[in-house]
Amino acid sequence: MRVTVIGATGQVGSKVVELLREQGHDVVPASRETGADVLTGAGLVEALTGAEVLVDVVNSPSFDDDPVLKFFTASSANLVAAAKETGVGHYVALSIVGVDGLPDSGYMRAKVVQEKTITESGLPYTIVRATQFQEFAEAITGSLVVDGEVRAPDALIQPIAAADVSAAVAKAAVAAPVDGIVDVGGPEKLSFADMARAVLANQGVDTPVVVDPSATYFGTHVEQGSLVTGSGATLAPTHFADWLASR
Repeated sequence: MRVTVIGATGQVGSKVVELLREQGHDVVPASRETGADVLTGAGLVEALTGAEVLVDVVNSPSFDDDPVLKFFTASSANLVAAAKETGVGHYVALSIVGVDGLPDSGYMRAKVVQEKTITESGLPYTIVRATQFQEFAEAITGSLVVDGEVRAPDALIQPIAAADVSAAVAKAAVAAPVDGIVDVGGPEKLSFADMARAVLANQGVDTPVVVDPSATYFGTHVEQGSLVTGSGATLAPTHFADWLASR
């Protein structure tokens, strides 16, 4: 099977390329470095010609509200157009669990636009929604520090290893389109406070952690279940404690 991976140099994309090649598939890694520009559309038809599957794991260079909306609006439109022109039979995109329930987040709003462009395109598709990466746990914890203490939202988080996300995307790429959403998350749901305590303990830092109902996730209020999977989701194998211990 010939698969074109857009965003092939990223954390997930590079691993997806590796996994699919190990399985014997013909993989075309595409990115700006190879001349495939999702913002202008340049090089996309060339990258997708002959491909049966498009894997879209590209991400915005800016998470600010306006730039990220412009990025995903343009990238999804350009990729859909190129996929239609070249006869791609399956569009696989990586998104976020709970993305459509957090409209106060500019990044989430932009991902909703991306999803909508794909789902309304008429192309067969699979959207893989993943929970927050374990690799982001330290940055998330750092973002919660206020006046010398971690002020954690009163909510749950379900960290998943990027390698497990890559495996889920690669699996979707070689399966039949579901014309719907596949949710994948880490094997356990933790409170933000417990995740932060684990990160700080691993760092050897004794910063106090308190639960603050007014605390936000990068400026967005989250409820208990905003960022975690529901019933029917695939749970990945890598536990957060094991991932921390391996660092």
